[in-house]
Order: sequence, then structure tokens, then C-alpha cells
Amino acid sequence: MQGMIMHHAQAVEMTELIESHTQNKELSLLGARISHSQAEEIKFMQRWLQARGESTSMPMPKMSGMNMPGMDMSKPMLMPGMLTPQQMEALRKSKGKEFDRLFLTGMIQHHGGALVMVKDLFDTAGAGQDAEIFNFTTDVDSGQRAEIRIMQTMLSKSP
Repeated sequence: MQGMIMHHAQAVEMTELIESHTQNKELSLLGARISHSQAEEIKFMQRWLQARGESTSMPMPKMSGMNMPGMDMSKPMLMPGMLTPQQMEALRKSKGKEFDRLFLTGMIQHHGGALVMVKDLFDTAGAGQDAEIFNFTTDVDSGQRAEIRIMQTMLSKSP
């Protein structure tokens, strides 16, 4: 839940760029839908964690003395589908049709990561069996799949 809150926060950050970066009304409507659903889901996850006495933010792993071969510990570890700092910077710097393309491809990547996280939850023995969590995660899954289809259609229509 803590990870998914951070994941959703990036999607909201991405949608906040729409108003100042494009005139595309269809993208504006989609962005409003994504922003609203992600913000409501963040509130649910925060309430769920607080009710269990858990922190709503991810604890930072203790890295001191760790030397993991092949891992660059100077780079932030991203959750599945999250845009890299470079991708976010490219999105922030783009305008018009280029922004639309980067937003759509980035949000498809982002939503795909959420689907991976839901699958990983259900692939973990005993996880996701609480009715409240099951309903929440299946709603996330179906909503993000529908939005991916919408975004793929929008991408296929753009010149």
C-alpha cells in the first residue's frame, strides 16, 4: 500500500502538467479522470494503513554498508511502471503533440506497472484475501486496463 501510494502520486503529478502543456481536450478529460481516481485511491490506501497503525509513506531501506553487485545505489529504485526522472523531465519540457505522445506512452507504462503490482499481490500466498483489499485491487486492475485501452486508441489516432 505504501508503494502504491507513491506510485499513484506520480500519476497525479503527471496529470497536473496537462493544463499547461497541451490544448488537447480529449487528453484533458482523460487526465481529469485519472487524477480523480488516483487521488481517491490514495485516500483509501492512507485510511487503510492508518487504521492498521501503519505509516502512509514507504520506509527508506537502510543502505549503509550494503554492497549489492550490479546495483547502482546512487539511483532511486523505481516501482514497476514508474517513469524515470529523465522521463518525467522530458514530459515537463514538452508541449503540444509531443507532450500528448509522451504523456500517453508514459501513463500506459505507469498503469502497466500498477497491473504488475496487483498481479504480484495476488501471486503472493495469502495476500489479497481481505474482502476490502480484494475489491480495491480488482477495481484498480479493471480501471487501469480500461484506461490503457483508451490511451492506446488515442495514440493510434494521433499523426
